[in-house]
Amino acid sequence: MAEEKQEVEQTKPQTDRKPNNRRNNNRRPNNNTQNKQASDKTTQGAKPKPNKNRNKNRYKRQPAPTDENLKLFVSKNQEGHKQRLNPHYKLDLNAKAKIRITPLGGLGEIGGNITVFETENEAILVDVGMSFPDEEMHGVDILIPDFSYLREIKKKIVAIIITHAHEDHIGAMPYLFKEMQFPVYATPLPLAMIGNKFDEHHLKEFKKYFNPIEKRKVYKIGNDFEIEWMHMTHSILDSSSLAITTGAGTVIHTGDFKIDHTPVDGYTADLHRLAYYGDKGVLCLLSDSTNSHNPNPTPSELSVAPALDRVFSKAEGRVILSTFSSNIHRVYQAIQYGIKYGRKVCVIGRSMERNIEIALQYDYIRFPKNIFIDADEVASYNDKEVLIVTTGSQGEANSALFRMSIGEHRHVKIKPNDLIVLSSRAIPGNEGSISQMLNHLQKCGAKVANDKDIHVSGHASMEEQKLMLRLVNPKFFLPVHGEYNHVMRHKETGMACGVPERNILLMTDGEQIEIAPKYMRKVKTVKTGKTYIDNQNNHEIEDDIVLDRQKLASDGIVMIVAEVSEQNGQMLSKPKVTTFGIIADKRDKAFAKEVEDIIENFLLNMKSGLIGNPKTLEGDLRQVVRKHIYRKMKKYPLIVPHIFIH
Repeated sequence: MAEEKQEVEQTKPQTDRKPNNRRNNNRRPNNNTQNKQASDKTTQGAKPKPNKNRNKNRYKRQPAPTDENLKLFVSKNQEGHKQRLNPHYKLDLNAKAKIRITPLGGLGEIGGNITVFETENEAILVDVGMSFPDEEMHGVDILIPDFSYLREIKKKIVAIIITHAHEDHIGAMPYLFKEMQFPVYATPLPLAMIGNKFDEHHLKEFKKYFNPIEKRKVYKIGNDFEIEWMHMTHSILDSSSLAITTGAGTVIHTGDFKIDHTPVDGYTADLHRLAYYGDKGVLCLLSDSTNSHNPNPTPSELSVAPALDRVFSKAEGRVILSTFSSNIHRVYQAIQYGIKYGRKVCVIGRSMERNIEIALQYDYIRFPKNIFIDADEVASYNDKEVLIVTTGSQGEANSALFRMSIGEHRHVKIKPNDLIVLSSRAIPGNEGSISQMLNHLQKCGAKVANDKDIHVSGHASMEEQKLMLRLVNPKFFLPVHGEYNHVMRHKETGMACGVPERNILLMTDGEQIEIAPKYMRKVKTVKTGKTYIDNQNNHEIEDDIVLDRQKLASDGIVMIVAEVSEQNGQMLSKPKVTTFGIIADKRDKAFAKEVEDIIENFLLNMKSGLIGNPKTLEGDLRQVVRKHIYRKMKKYPLIVPHIFIH
């Protein structure tokens, strides 16, 4: 106690001690003291004001002595943070190797993902996906990437690497293999789904190129590449992120991903391997930007379960559930609740049937076979005993649900007590077709459930993107997979997570980026674009055909048939003029007379010798008619003249 008392006295501020009268009496008064005495006289005994400065000093303590040893360890920890968070020093800065990355699809769009990774001597492709046409591409079912650059570097390509089995990552594989073939490395589900596509396209013999891989194992591919597949959660089973290691360093490609801590199958994202590479040193990160505007964490796939349970418990008739055929876990949960409420399951739609069959065949999911019934058996069960799982959540005209909605499906007609569950979000551009289908379904009297809690996204939001950036801790960052506004927002997230702006590039399709431990730069642009495919016969549609269709749809067509004398260049009879999409039928005769006058005037003033060259004659006439129609109607229709010279 004595020691404590002594310590308190030592730390007590001096202002609290009793004044030493002897010292104060001998001290010479300063100006402040004189002023105070004068003030006391004028106030004639008034109570003096308290000295505020003296009160403040009363509570002022002397700083504790600095422990130099603690300060040393603060400095050491700060230096450790710098070394840990700065990937620059983890890379081999003396390495002369470099890697070139060229996206041929997937940027400036949603879908069509394909990227080339090149060293000096070898190249690999990551994903070969398709995308969907817009409403102006008449008669086009799907779009595949332009393979022109792949033809140029065909001899360098040693493998195709697949991240997961969504159509926008594997849909163009059959079209590539019809022209050139390479070894394909992927996990089992993507290979099984690619194999089904090869069967449809009569390419069964090319399955010999398939190489199934084991996750968490490093594969030497060619001489320059070492690749590891790391498990990743997404809206399809068996998805992966990639660690691609070359002499220049390690590049992490996330593929499509979200961080789901409670996935349906319990297989969480392999964050440990991502952190391992991040700690070791990552040259560059390519990360999914699709959901980069969403500030809220993407909900778990398991969070859909309560909403499905609620829907099934209240349904009084048949439940018809439509979702993406690739979302096996969504379908799995729906079937579980169908079984819980005593329903038999009917799967309708070619892609849905095929995907569920593969998932059952390879033990990704398990169900007893006796729960499934065929479409022609649905009518023999009570409505409350039936769950129909089908395709068509995007309102596709040929899908099973759309055909049900317009009464054209062979086995299933919509009833007033049916409950339609749309467990998906609208892909941009499909809103109109979905709305049209909903109108048809509701005209049939069915109830439609498309609540937000029945669907969750398969893509990472901002918070998950931040986690990926922090785990991987790359020196360079390339946001991929999305439109420009998506990758731009992802760039901002990258900067917030410590990646310098100078180390981030926003790529576009065809731009080739060269990366070495000390720099990243754009080096050239290669040919890229889209090839149009008619999915009914799996054939390519030439560009000029699609352009003609667009012109026909927007501007119409004019067909002219005329007979001209070879002797004098005059018309032998009235020309036949037919139009579609230009003028109303009642004005056909008047318009035909206008064209007749134009042709007569054209023939009177045509160049000498032109009558002997019918192709040139038709081309010149086309230009004259086009100018007339544009002056009058502000349209550029497709003009097809046929001139017969006798």
